[in-house]
Parts: sequence; structure tokens; C-alpha cells
Amino acid sequence: MPTATRRGDVPNWRATNGTRGRARCVYADGMKVIETLEERRWHAVCARAADTSFLFAVRTTGVYCRCGCSSRTPRRENAVFFPDAAAARAAGFRACKRCVPDAEQPDGERLRAIERACAMLDGAEPPLLDEVAAAVGMSRFHFQRVFRASVGVTPGAYVRARREARLRSELAGGASVTNAVLTAGFGSMTRAYAADAVGMSPARARLGGAGERIAYACAPCSLGRVLVARTSRGICAIALGDDDDALIADLTRQFARADVARDDAGLQTALKAVLALVDDPALAFDLPLDVRGTAFQKRVWTALRAVPPGAPVHYGDVARAIGAPKSARAVGAACGANTLALAIPCHRVVGGDGSLTGYRWGTERKRALLAREASR
Repeated sequence: MPTATRRGDVPNWRATNGTRGRARCVYADGMKVIETLEERRWHAVCARAADTSFLFAVRTTGVYCRCGCSSRTPRRENAVFFPDAAAARAAGFRACKRCVPDAEQPDGERLRAIERACAMLDGAEPPLLDEVAAAVGMSRFHFQRVFRASVGVTPGAYVRARREARLRSELAGGASVTNAVLTAGFGSMTRAYAADAVGMSPARARLGGAGERIAYACAPCSLGRVLVARTSRGICAIALGDDDDALIADLTRQFARADVARDDAGLQTALKAVLALVDDPALAFDLPLDVRGTAFQKRVWTALRAVPPGAPVHYGDVARAIGAPKSARAVGAACGANTLALAIPCHRVVGGDGSLTGYRWGTERKRALLAREASR
């Protein structure tokens, strides 16, 4: 098969004869031959890419390093690659004292890589995941793990959340529905409606929710007063308090331009189910919910609904359950943003020392709910 050799695009390549140049790629019939994994790793070492999926060692020095180490680039024939530090040590190599490959990836380096990735994913037409991972020097699967641990959501969920945020921003700014949908990156009206990005139709969202009808009802309960509100999609608010006026005022602030009206008769079934839940928070709540929040908040709230009654968990437990072990504080913020008391049982999350920390509807109510579940 005829071949033609020409220089590729990887800089800082050291040829086997010791001269510095650019990596050579072999082309066959005009098509680039796919490089082996080892060659791709070698090119990454030469480019000092921040690839954390492997380590490399130098036979002449007996030292293994991170890809991206600032030490002198070895000759190609002296470089050998390992998946991790344990494999390198087992082969008789010792750790580099400059890049410290045995230590975890420095937070600053990881965060800078994720910041670059977020900037790439923020556009209306984000690149493919493989391209983003390569740009920050990681394998696809390692990038997904690091991204989720740092941001709290997968790259795909991040892209969707940013697209929805752009749509809400464009609509709030007065853009036409068509222009807002296309600028946000949905590509078509069908995709925008299917994504349910704003909790209502884009046309209604453009008017700030004007025209959306929210019915509510209030009643006494064993913890004071309770308010239940519903849209055409389902229950959108369950609030506990001491005063109906304060509960109603908070509801109208949440839906400032919607048509909020009292409907005690129409909400009798929902109110009855919520009152039963207040008395026994371990009961199942099967009414449809209209849940509105960010992608991360929705993941937290979904995890909360899986927490069994009578078995409170810590914020760190929830963070680990959603695959973001370093996001305990963000989990706490998501619990505080929950507007569906009991239906989304954020009262089952306590501090690491067992303290009640906070609760949107008062820590005494949280204490009472936990006590009811424990006694059951």
C-alpha cells in the first residue's frame, strides 16, 4: 500500500535520533492512519498535555512522572507508559519529585481544566464530548468523572441546563420565541417544548408567566398552617407556616406574574393528601408534582425522595449519592431551595454531627417531622 509521510500537528516531538521536531503522521492513500494508544500517549507527553489517564516512566532514570511534567522530555525509545502509579512501582520505577505522580491531581489544575471545559460547553453549539476531553488533556471517561465530581452534574446535563438558562434569559429580555429558541441552541421549536425548559410554554414564559393559572388552598394542620398550590402540571408548592397571609405572599413572590387564585374546593383532594402527610410523613405521596429548579437541584431532590423515612442522612451522603462527593454545601443550598415540603423530604437531611442545621419552614417543624418518622 503506497504511503506518504508528512509532519502532523503535535508540537515538541523529539525524534528517536535526539533531534527536536514535530510528530510525524503516516498517511495511506490520502487517509491518516490511526495512531496506537502508545503513540497518542507519547504525543501527549511531548506536548506536556494535562492528561491524567496514564503515567510515563523513563528507563534511563528509573523515574515515573505525570503527563505534563516539566522535566526534560525523554527519548522515545526510553519512555514506557503505565495506567497508574501502582503499575509503575511494580515495574521498579520510583516517583518523580517534581510532579509527585503519587499524589492526587492538584485541585487548582483540575479546576482550571474544568473551567476551560465549561467555557467550551457554554456555547449554543458546544463541541463533542471527545473534543472537550481532548482539549483539557483527559480521556473521555476520566473527564466525565472529574467533571461530575467538580460541577455536580454530567457534561450532558450541564449543556442542557445552560441551554435552558439561555432560553429563559432571551425570553425575559423580550426576544421573540423563535429567536430565543434558536439563540439558546435548541435548533427547533419541538425540542424547546419537549425540554420543558421553563416550566411552561416558551410563549408564556416570554410574558413572565403571565396567564399561567396557579390555584392554592390553605388549612390548619398539626404543625400550624399549610398551603398547597397547583398548576396544570401538578403540585408546585407545599408550604408550612403560622400565618396564611405570609404563606400566600411567599407564593405570589414565587409566581409574580401568574394568575394566583384561591380554590379551596378544587384542591380538596390535594389538601387532604398533604394533611395526611404532615401527620405521618412516612406515607407515600403519589400526586403529580410540578418541580422547577436547576439540573443539580433536581438531582438532589430526586435523591431526597429515595431517602427512607426514619433514617435521616447527612448532606455529604446525598452528595455522594448523586455522584458529586465534594458538593455537600451545594446540596444544602438545594435543600433550602425546595418549595415542596414533605413531598420532597428535605427534612430527612441533617448535619454531619446530627444537628438539625436549618429548615425552610423552621427547625422545630423539622424536629417534629423526624420524631414522627422515628416513632413510626
